[in-house]
Amino acid sequence: MASPGKKAFPLRIDPDLWAEIERLAAQDLRSANAQVEFLLREALARRGVRLGAPAGRAVREAREARAAREADADDSP
Repeated sequence: MASPGKKAFPLRIDPDLWAEIERLAAQDLRSANAQVEFLLREALARRGVRLGAPAGRAVREAREARAAREADADDSP
């Protein structure tokens, strides 16, 4: 099932190309789907198209950690 706010679509792709995407995804600790999205964003950036940065797990975790630290600082005397 697609994540909320994401467009789902079927993709026909050469099996050798898909295998390489899966290999790269494993190296980068991403899902194959996230790797495809990463590569598409990278290709668009090379063409000068700038999109908003996706809020990936690491970004979300960093935001949550910062918010927790700020909340703890607000609670201290």
